[in-house]
Amino acid sequence: QLQASGGGLVQAGGSLRLSCAASGRTLSTYIMGWFRQAPAKERELVAAIAWTDGTTYYADSVKGRFTISRDNAKNMVYLQMNKLKPEDTAIYYCAAGIATSRFDYWGQGTQVTVSS
Repeated sequence: QLQASGGGLVQAGGSLRLSCAASGRTLSTYIMGWFRQAPAKERELVAAIAWTDGTTYYADSVKGRFTISRDNAKNMVYLQMNKLKPEDTAIYYCAAGIATSRFDYWGQGTQVTVSS
């Protein structure tokens, strides 16, 4: 199971930190990711991190602003979002899988709204 939290309303330029608690079968996966989906847009992978060695991936749109991290002892994954822009507004989902192209487990979404 995956439980996401930390969304909210923030002004442009502000910060938010999303958290995702992993449990059960999701702990046997290789990679954790944060996706987002804005209204009328396709879901996109924002960032991902490997449980084992911490290798990360970022979408170009968030590089330099977002940081994904994990705490293996607590089975937690975080997404620190800085310098937020209105276009970052979306529902954010955490997911677990075996590769950036294959996510099998999904948490519920958490809404992030950035006002201009």
